[in-house]
Amino acid sequence: MTINVLMPRLGETVVEGTVSRWLVAEGESVQKLAPLLEISTDKIDTEIPSPADGVLLKIHVPAGATVAAGALIAVIGQPDEKLAESITPPADAPAGIDAGRPNSLPGAVSSGGNLGFISPVVAKLAAEHSVELGQIRGTGLKGRIRKQDVLSYLDRQAAAAGPVPHQLVQHQRGVAPTAGEFVPLTRLRRLVAEHMVQSVAASPHVTTVFDCDLAAVVRHRYANRDKFAGAGVDLTFTPYFVAAAVIGLRQHPVANASWSDGSSGPGILLHRGIHVGIAVALPDGLVVPVIRDADSYNLFGLARSVGDLARRARAGQLQPDEIQGGTFTLTNHGTSGSLFATPIINQPQTGILGVGRIHKQAVVISRGHPLLPDAEDTIAIRPVAYLSFTFDHRILDGATADAFVTTVKAALEHWQS
Repeated sequence: MTINVLMPRLGETVVEGTVSRWLVAEGESVQKLAPLLEISTDKIDTEIPSPADGVLLKIHVPAGATVAAGALIAVIGQPDEKLAESITPPADAPAGIDAGRPNSLPGAVSSGGNLGFISPVVAKLAAEHSVELGQIRGTGLKGRIRKQDVLSYLDRQAAAAGPVPHQLVQHQRGVAPTAGEFVPLTRLRRLVAEHMVQSVAASPHVTTVFDCDLAAVVRHRYANRDKFAGAGVDLTFTPYFVAAAVIGLRQHPVANASWSDGSSGPGILLHRGIHVGIAVALPDGLVVPVIRDADSYNLFGLARSVGDLARRARAGQLQPDEIQGGTFTLTNHGTSGSLFATPIINQPQTGILGVGRIHKQAVVISRGHPLLPDAEDTIAIRPVAYLSFTFDHRILDGATADAFVTTVKAALEHWQS
């Protein structure tokens, strides 16, 4: 029995996808859930697993082609199975698409033609780079101009300005470029750069820094990590910071908000759900997968979610919906040795909490006056980290932001369960 492989719908707002490359050739065997191909959309690049065991009998959509969600892209069967001469695409696949020819879709927009529907992502990207969309040939459904079309156009413009240095290949493999060399941005690096510039321009950034005694957290982690590992979960420090941030967001809801320029005037939109994004570093940028309803998880659930999202982010296996809808962001930059930082807000959120490297430090333990010298003062060696909270000063004032971090700090310093 043959199995049809369809272009998946990678998110509610994603209606099409581009086959970046096939990881299995026609005639080769495949295993269920093993990577079958890579797909690119306007929001994310990801691997698609095989839906069944067998042999990849036929590839209907070659690398580079764009088809709608639900379109037939391949057929899987058994080694001795005969492939039908004509396989009818599923009912929800669009008519009129020649899946066998890359970027050959009916109604493609030519220079000066009717642009049709333009997504906000494409419109924003074109405006930021002063691109006339009428100059771009769309490769989406009915000639719709996609984000990849704009980026490809920008790549061609950059290439026309001068030859790409041969050192670029070495640079992308981790070798430092030579002095005076021009290195074009990768797509991910360009998107990160654009988002950072837009964020700083959109809201006034202020950063407040607290030190935090993590002795209670360190003790708890070392006492429980083997138990978590036995259940297949790696207990890192990040889930503790997520849990503490959730406590802070519960007690200070305005930190779980965003700025709104509504029809009735500017205001603050308070979010009901607490959806915490976790910044994950990639070789040429970063991605922020989101733990939805983070306040509904205990420490075990947060640890499992953090580990799963980070692993799939680095493997390029996230779904578009998994990097959207965050209401707050945490970046554990201390994993790379940084003591403290001034992170940039992930728009349109109110703030982002940065956690520095956990390190041993001499701490004064005072049982008397908090500032005056006292005979009861002692010096202890404690694991300490700096918490950097960058916030939108339109929404939070310094006192409210400090109150939020104070709550987070207290949750960590008095961790019990």
